Amino acid sequence: MNTIYQRWLEQATEDPDLISELKAVQEDPAAVSDRFYRDLEFGTGGLRGVLGAGTNRMNIYTVRRATQGLADYLNGTNLPKAVAIAHDSRLKGELFAREAARVLAANGITAHLYPRLEPTPALSWAVRYLRCGAGICVTASHNPAQYNGYKVYGADGCQITPEAAGQVLACIEKTDCFDGVKLADYDEALRAGTIREIADDCLDAFVDAVLALRPGNDVSKLKLVYTPLNGSGLECVKKLLAKMGVQELTVVPEQEQPDGNFPTCPYPNPEIREAMEAGLRLCDQVRPDLLLGTDPDCDRMGAAVPDGQGGYRLITGNEMGVLLLDYLCRTRLERGTMPENPVAVTTIVSTDMASPVAEHYGVELRRTLTGFKYIGEQIGILEAEGHPERYIFGFEESYGYLSGSHVRDKDAVNAVMLACECAAWYAGQGKTLLDAMNDLYAQYGWYKNALLTQTFEGQAGMEAMERLMSGLRAKSPEQIGGDSVVDTVSHDGGGVLEFHTESGGKVIVRPSGTEPKIKLYLSVRGGSEQEAEQMMARLTAGAKALMDTV
Repeated sequence: MNTIYQRWLEQATEDPDLISELKAVQEDPAAVSDRFYRDLEFGTGGLRGVLGAGTNRMNIYTVRRATQGLADYLNGTNLPKAVAIAHDSRLKGELFAREAARVLAANGITAHLYPRLEPTPALSWAVRYLRCGAGICVTASHNPAQYNGYKVYGADGCQITPEAAGQVLACIEKTDCFDGVKLADYDEALRAGTIREIADDCLDAFVDAVLALRPGNDVSKLKLVYTPLNGSGLECVKKLLAKMGVQELTVVPEQEQPDGNFPTCPYPNPEIREAMEAGLRLCDQVRPDLLLGTDPDCDRMGAAVPDGQGGYRLITGNEMGVLLLDYLCRTRLERGTMPENPVAVTTIVSTDMASPVAEHYGVELRRTLTGFKYIGEQIGILEAEGHPERYIFGFEESYGYLSGSHVRDKDAVNAVMLACECAAWYAGQGKTLLDAMNDLYAQYGWYKNALLTQTFEGQAGMEAMERLMSGLRAKSPEQIGGDSVVDTVSHDGGGVLEFHTESGGKVIVRPSGTEPKIKLYLSVRGGSEQEAEQMMARLTAGAKALMDTV
């Protein structure tokens, strides 16, 4: 460990911040160990970690090493020797994007780089629009400010498959982060054309592709408040809303401009109320029909609507998914645009309420493992079968939505369009989205979902997390919250465990693939809202006890 530390102290000199950090922890063995005890894990989600010095941190050296591995992989295939690159508002995001471009250019691969921050779905679009062999998006999505990440996309615009990730990882593991990386001069590569700025026509085509998916309801009377949460959504969302004809748009001022420190929300995730608080306060003044928020890389969207009592109520990701599924199905049927044998896709951890809604409209509902790449994979399967039109909608409970095949990842620009159209359609009937959701509950039953998390920090935390999961895999609980466990399902080679209780409750235990935490997804169905809440309270208590006793 000391040898690796000393080498970094001597050679990581291009970024003074890293040297200062290394010197600051020199007398702290635990801090040194945490930075060097492993390489930052590379998987289907690429890299994600805390910014800083060391092999277990996000910095220019770990980014370069990963890109060299990607370049070696790409040069060993028949894929196009071109890569699209984007970044969001994260700290050092632009730097990491430029460093990745330098490595690619030095390896004979053309790097197409967005000249300013852009959403993740715009990167997915660019990969196919520019006929690239891969894509890189420098983002840590909705994680706190101290994180950054590095997502890798395949030629299909979807996050890379486990097989491809394994091959890239094998190349990365052969690469020394200091001596094994080829590096071009950025300005020289730009002049030579091996680094190219992505022209505005690519981004405009992306927005137009989203717009082409409109069901077509008039949104001109919609009053809207929007927050990009200091991220990358502002440009594309404003372009889209202008083209849709939205005339009353107020952007939350303190969250309008890109800022990787996220000063108003330590956890810039529209799933969390704290991130939406500034928007909710503005709603009390503006009184909009709808509040929308997109996360820093603009692939997730959150919303709030009038609650009928003078305030605003956040719509959950599951509720928005069901609302949009129902809206798209009924609208397409009414307009005669529903394809034969339509398909919707969601994940195993998303609400069971999607099943009866899809069945009501004659839509096949497919469930995948957690992660939008698996929904994108289903689009690719339908495309390979010659029927991409069968795909009508996909969503996951973590605020990800997609109604077209223009990209292969969740798309908050697309979601903003759908939410606006859906809200305007119901407003024409004198209803809010909350009214619409309550109508659906009355029709299909009161489905309630909850998410619990248990966080693990550092090396000791990761080891404790693995012990906990190993214990659950070895022996399923006999009961949860006083309710007998009647079935256990193992997904993804045992990585995800699903427990079903006698009363119809469900607990899914999933170690996060991007953060040091275990997530527990809870779901129940009651005959009334009160009954569902009581069932959820019992299941929640049982799930917490389960985590405490394993």
